Amino acid sequence: MAAHFDLPDIRLFVNIAEANSLTRGAERSHMSLPAASIRIKNLEEGLGVKLLYRTSQGVTLTPPGQAFMHHARLVLQQLNELRGDLSEYVKGSRGHVRIFANTTAMAEYLPAILPSFLASHPDVNIDLKERLSNDIVRAVSEGKVDVGIVAGNVRTDGLEVLPFREDRLVLITPDGHPLAGRGSIDFSEALAYDFVGMVEASAIHAFLAAAAHELNRQIKIRIQVGNFEAACRMVEANVGIGVVPFSSAHRHAKSMNIRTVDIVDDWSIRKLQIVLRSMQSLPLFARELVDLLVSAGAAQRADA
Repeated sequence: MAAHFDLPDIRLFVNIAEANSLTRGAERSHMSLPAASIRIKNLEEGLGVKLLYRTSQGVTLTPPGQAFMHHARLVLQQLNELRGDLSEYVKGSRGHVRIFANTTAMAEYLPAILPSFLASHPDVNIDLKERLSNDIVRAVSEGKVDVGIVAGNVRTDGLEVLPFREDRLVLITPDGHPLAGRGSIDFSEALAYDFVGMVEASAIHAFLAAAAHELNRQIKIRIQVGNFEAACRMVEANVGIGVVPFSSAHRHAKSMNIRTVDIVDDWSIRKLQIVLRSMQSLPLFARELVDLLVSAGAAQRADA
């Protein structure tokens, strides 16, 4: 027969065993003696073993009672640890933040911000993944992620939107390339040349492929790389041209022989925004992270 007992039974048994007394154990459990006796009797019958030796001097544990006592203490200890862990979540000092971000935010901005947050919040973990802006909005709306960072003209109906950063996508070319001396260019004209692209799993790859598709064209990819620095190095080596955020192009142009050309298409202007379902519904640590992201973005815009 299956045993049926609950936490009050476990606490009662531990109190009785520690007091070596059914009466004092019942008092510790704020229970009448008859009620305590019935619970212990039902517990023993449910388990099919005798847990206590009853004498005129009190009670002692039988061998099965000693085994039950060992596990009962472990259960109560784990319950106390569970309460402690959950209280940390309630206070907002321990937890998990799920973030979806576009390629630019992932590569250019978040690596400079998140380490300081993690250092000041040792009990908080971050799950960070790269996604397309439309997919990010959908995931935030459905509650699959806590924070999203998007770019472009995506619909954010029903979500809270906060400013993050401003950037733009630019064309990079090797020195001496036919486009190197241009001040600006239509993306359609650039599609006549070989490209250094980002890996297919990246959000920016899908974004640029969609932009080319709108023009009924395809990007001629010579090689795909995993980050913007590698793209700049391949462009410097005359493998092809590429599209990267201006912040990345500007930084790497200081040490690499590459040139920057503005893209005149409207989509090249990138206003990165933070999207949330509700700031107030986030735990304290997640709100602190969002505040840090907004502050970092404000500082960047002030310096621009």
